[in-house]
Amino acid sequence: MLMRTQDTDEQVALEACEFWLSVADNAVGQQALAPHLAQLVPLLVERMRYSAMDVMLLRAEDEEDELKPDKQEDIRPRFHKAKTHSLDHDHVTGPAGDHTEDGDTDEDDDDEEMTEWNLRKCSAAGLDVLSNVFHENLLPVLLPYLKQVLGSPDWVLKESGILALGAIAEGCSEGMAAHLPDLVPFLLGCLQDSKPLVRSITCWTLSRYSSWIVLEDPNKYFKPFLAELLRRILDKNKKVQEAACSAFATLEEESGTLLVPHLEIIVKSLVLAFRKYQSKNLLILYDAIGTLAEAVGHELNRPEYVQLLMDPLITKWSTLSDDDKSTFPLLECLSSVATAMSTGFMPYVEPVFSRCINLIDRSIQGQLNYNTQPEIYENPDRDCLIVALDLISGLSEGVGSHVEPLVLRSNLMVTVAHCIRDPVPEVRQSAFALIGDLARAAFSAERPYLTDFIQNMALNMNPEHVSVCNNATWALGEVALKLGQDTRQFIPLVLDPLVCLMNRTGTQQTLLENTAITLGRLGLACPDVMAPQLPRFLKPWCQSLRNVRDNEEKASAFRGVCVMVGSRTEPLDTENFCAFCDGVASWQMPDPQLKMMFQQILSHYKQVAGDKWPQFMDQFPPHVRDRLTAYNL
Repeated sequence: MLMRTQDTDEQVALEACEFWLSVADNAVGQQALAPHLAQLVPLLVERMRYSAMDVMLLRAEDEEDELKPDKQEDIRPRFHKAKTHSLDHDHVTGPAGDHTEDGDTDEDDDDEEMTEWNLRKCSAAGLDVLSNVFHENLLPVLLPYLKQVLGSPDWVLKESGILALGAIAEGCSEGMAAHLPDLVPFLLGCLQDSKPLVRSITCWTLSRYSSWIVLEDPNKYFKPFLAELLRRILDKNKKVQEAACSAFATLEEESGTLLVPHLEIIVKSLVLAFRKYQSKNLLILYDAIGTLAEAVGHELNRPEYVQLLMDPLITKWSTLSDDDKSTFPLLECLSSVATAMSTGFMPYVEPVFSRCINLIDRSIQGQLNYNTQPEIYENPDRDCLIVALDLISGLSEGVGSHVEPLVLRSNLMVTVAHCIRDPVPEVRQSAFALIGDLARAAFSAERPYLTDFIQNMALNMNPEHVSVCNNATWALGEVALKLGQDTRQFIPLVLDPLVCLMNRTGTQQTLLENTAITLGRLGLACPDVMAPQLPRFLKPWCQSLRNVRDNEEKASAFRGVCVMVGSRTEPLDTENFCAFCDGVASWQMPDPQLKMMFQQILSHYKQVAGDKWPQFMDQFPPHVRDRLTAYNL
C-alpha cells in the first residue's frame, strides 16, 4: 500500500491514501501503523505537494487580481447558524486549531478553487489523523523531513511543508510548543513570500497556532503576527485576502481583549478591505468584523470606531435587495456589531429593525403561500427569517430598553408566536432566543403573550433538538426573573420537563447549565413552590455549574437555590448538603449579597451538626475546604 500511495496514477494513489485514513481510525490499525511511520509520514507530505498539472491550473493565482470581479458561480453558499445561548467556563483553552469552523481541520481551505476531494487534501487529512493518534511520537519522524522541505528554494516543496505544519497543529500541540519560538518567526517571514499560494497557506497554518501565539511574549509573536496579517488582509491577491481574513477571525477568537490596544489600526484596515474586496471576500470580511465585535465587546463603542465601521456596512445594507444571498452574512455581522456597540448603534436601530420586520413578514407570507399553493409557489429559504430574528436579538442586547417602543409599534410578538410553532427547528431556536432577549429589553411588549410562549417552551423541552431545547429553557429563566411570583401558575407545566433534563444521562453540557440556571431562577421567583422539589435536582444542579465562571446568570441561580434551602421546613440530607457545599466552593468571588446568603446557610448547618462538623468538613478535597474557610467555618 505504501507503493500504491506513490503511484503515478493519481486516482490509484488517492485510493491508497484513503486506506491510511481508514486504518488509523481503529485501535488495531493504529498498532499496525506504528512501525511504518518512518516510511508513511514523509510520503504523505510528499503527496501534499501541488502536482505539475495543479501548478498549471493555478497559474492564475500568481496574479494581482484584486480588481477582477468574482463570478457568481465561484461564491459558495453560506449557511446561517441560529443563535444559541451559552455560558462562559473556567476550562483551559484547547490546543491550537480547536477553533476552526465547524470543528474540523479545514484542510480544504488551502486550495478552495480545486473543490473536489483530491490527493493533496487526502494526504493532509491523513497527516492530521496520524497526529491525533500518535501525537508527539510523530515528530521525530516528521520534523527532520520538514526541515529539508521548508528550506527548499522550490516554492512547491516549501508550501507543502507549511501545509504539513498546519495539519499537525492540533494533534502535536504539546510537542510543537518547543519548536514554535523558531518556527513562528520563520512563518511570519513566509507571509511576505513572492508566491501568493505560499502567503495564503501560511496565513492558515499560523492561525492554527494562534492559541500558542497569544500566550507568549506579545512583542515577539502576537504583535508581529497581527501586523503582518493586517497587511495580508490588504494583499493584492484575492486568495491571500481570503486566507488572511479567515486567519484573522481565528486570531480574534483566541486573543479577545488583547486586540483592544490595536483597535484603531484593525478597524482602519478592515474598512480599507471593505473598499478593495470583491463579492466573495466581502462575505468573509463580514465574518471577521462580526468576530471582532464579539471579541472586544463594548470597547468598539467609541465614536470614531462606530463611524468608521458603520458607514460602509450601512451603505452596503441599503444597496442589497432582500433576495440577495449576501444580505444574510451582512445581517449576521450587524447582529454582533449592534450588541458590541450598544448605545453607539442607536442611530441605526430604527431602519435596521424595520427592515428585519419586513424580512420576517415576507418570509412568513412566503411560507403560507407555499403551504396553500405548493404548485405555484416555491418553498422559501428559512435563513432569511432566522437571520432577521437573530439580528433583532442583537439589537435588543445592544441597545436594551431603547428597542421597546419599536417592538410595541410592530407586529413582532405575533410573528414570534408564529415562529415558535415553525416545523424547522432552527426557526424555533432563534425565536426562543429572541423571547429571552426581549424579556430583558421589552418585557411589557412580551407580557400579554407569555401564556402562549411558556406553553410552547414546555413543548420544546425535548433534547432531541438540543439547541431548541436549550434556548426555550434559557428563555424561561429570563422570563421568570421578570415575572416574579406570577411565574407560579406556570411551574406545574415546566417543572417535570426541567427536572427530567437535569437528571437525564448524557444531557449536553450547555443545556444542563441553562436548565440549572432556570431552575434556580424559578426558585428565586417562587421559593415556597420550588423548595420542596429541591432534592429532586440539587446534586446534578450543583455539578452542572461547578465549571461555570462567576457571572450574574450563575449568581441569580445560586440566590434562588439559597432562598429554596432557607424556605425548606426540613433540612437537606447529607448527600444534598455536600453537593451544595461543592457548589459554593465553585465561586471565586461571589457578590456581597450572595456571600452573605452562603454564610447564613453554612453557619446554620454547622450549628446543627455540632461536634460532627469537623468530620463533615474532612470529607471534602483540600481546595473545597480552602474555599469554604472564607465563610468563617
